[in-house]
Amino acid sequence: MRKWNRPVVIGVVVVGLLSMSGAAIAYWTITGSGTVAANVSNGSSVTLAGVIADGLAPGVDETVTIKATPSSTEAVRIGTVSLSSVTVDAGHASCDTTWFSMADVVANEDAPAGGAQYTLTHTGTLHMTNTATNQDACKGATLTLHLAST
Repeated sequence: MRKWNRPVVIGVVVVGLLSMSGAAIAYWTITGSGTVAANVSNGSSVTLAGVIADGLAPGVDETVTIKATPSSTEAVRIGTVSLSSVTVDAGHASCDTTWFSMADVVANEDAPAGGAQYTLTHTGTLHMTNTATNQDACKGATLTLHLAST
């Protein structure tokens, strides 16, 4: 069996390691530039819905719970919610919709990303004016509130 000379083996290993480390740190240094194109979303729209308890009558106010559903998975900012118009069902066409009002609701809330329905912490108040005249045309009517957000 051949006996290896320890200093020779150590020398060969050191030379091998140095030559590998020299290859590992060899590189070119250069400068460069480039561009990246990205498309920014057009934004998301939102669908607003409201929930009102039964019991609206002349001179009575009812709380309107407002729910927002983004049209995509992007978060949306709900600023101020306003009542655009009120419509009634066909069976109550003579109900005067000007008797119904709701003050603007300043929410300033973010409906989170994910496309799920979000209930705003701010609520509105739907009011039916008491005109001191016969308002029977609105008895039993189903109202549809058309809401807008800015």
